[in-house]
Amino acid sequence: MKAEDFILKNYNSSVESGSVKWESPSNIALIKYWGKKENQIPENPSISFTLSNCKTITKLTYTKKETKDFSFDLYFEGKQNEAFKPKIQTFFERIETYVPFLRDYHFKIETSNTFPHSSGIASSASGMSALALCLMSIEVDLGADYTSEYFNKKASFLARLGSGSACRSIEGELVVWGQNESAESSDLYGIKFDGEVHSNFNNYQDTILLVDKGEKQVSSTVGHKLMYGHPFAQQRFAQAHENLAKLKAVLASGDLQSFVKIVESEALTLHAMMMTSMPYFILMKPNTLEIINKIWKHREENNSNVCFTLDAGANVHVLYPENEKESVLNFIKKELAVFCQNGHFITDVVGKGAQLIKK
Repeated sequence: MKAEDFILKNYNSSVESGSVKWESPSNIALIKYWGKKENQIPENPSISFTLSNCKTITKLTYTKKETKDFSFDLYFEGKQNEAFKPKIQTFFERIETYVPFLRDYHFKIETSNTFPHSSGIASSASGMSALALCLMSIEVDLGADYTSEYFNKKASFLARLGSGSACRSIEGELVVWGQNESAESSDLYGIKFDGEVHSNFNNYQDTILLVDKGEKQVSSTVGHKLMYGHPFAQQRFAQAHENLAKLKAVLASGDLQSFVKIVESEALTLHAMMMTSMPYFILMKPNTLEIINKIWKHREENNSNVCFTLDAGANVHVLYPENEKESVLNFIKKELAVFCQNGHFITDVVGKGAQLIKK
C-alpha cells in the first residue's frame, strides 16, 4: 500500500461529540532500527516482541468546534501536562492529510502508563500507538467502514508518524517494520511476522530491570539524527538486514543459543552506534554493565538460555523462555534486583497487541 491509500476521503461531519478508549503495549526490538530518513522512514528493518503488561491507556474525547485550528488538552496520569503538547501538535500536523477531521474537533486526551515514562521502555511507542488507535476509532464513529486489516495498517501508519517504533505496537506477538525480502513488508507500517515460530518462543518472558527511571540524557530523536554521516552507518544497515534474515531462521528452528547471540549482539551494536557517533554519548550506566556481566556468568554456569537486550537507555530487558521462568526470576531477585533503582523491576511476557476498551 502507498501513503495515499490512507487518506480519509469522506466522513460524516455532523457528528457532534464522542469518546473512545484504547490500551496499547510497548514493544522491545530484537533487531534494532537506528537511523531514519524523512517522514519517519527507517534506514533498516526491525522486528520486535510486543509486550503485554507495559502499556499506555488513552481515552480520547472529541467535541465539535467552530474554529479551524488544532485544539486539544492533554492529561497525563490525571494531571494536565503542557510538556507533552508540542509532540502531539507535531503529530497532528504530520497526519492531518490522512485524518482531515482533526481541525473540526477539540480533543481531550487522557493518558496513563503502567510503567515509568521516559525510562527506556518505549513509552512513545505505546503512547503514540494508543492515540493513533483512538483516532482510527473516531474515523469509524464518523462512518468509515474498514476491514480489521486496513484498520490495523492505517493505525500503524499513523502511529509511525508520531514515533517510529509505535508502528510495531498495534499487533503481536512478533512485528516486522521496514522493507526486507518479505513481499508484504513496508517502510510505512508494521506487519505481523508471517514466518514460522517454534514453540520455544511461545509466551516468551521479558523482565525489565529499571536501572534508571529518569529522563534519558539524549533523546532517541536526536540519536537517530546522528546516524547521518556516521562512519559505520552503511555497515550497520546492512548488518540489520543480515541479522533479520538469520533471526527468521532461528525463530523457525527454535535454536535458542543462536537467538541469544543475535539479540545480544544487536543490543550492543545499537549502543556502539551511540558511542561512535559525533557527538558521541553513552546511555548505559555502570549498573547496566554489572547486570550484563551477571547474566553472562549465570548463563554459562547454569546452561541457561537467558539473555539481555537494551533499548536506547540504561534499563535492561531480560529475555528467557517460559520453561526457565522460575529459575530466572529467582536469579533476578537474588542477584540483579540490587542493581535496579529502588530494586524495581517489571515482569512481562510477549502479548497479542492493542485492545479497544469498551465503554
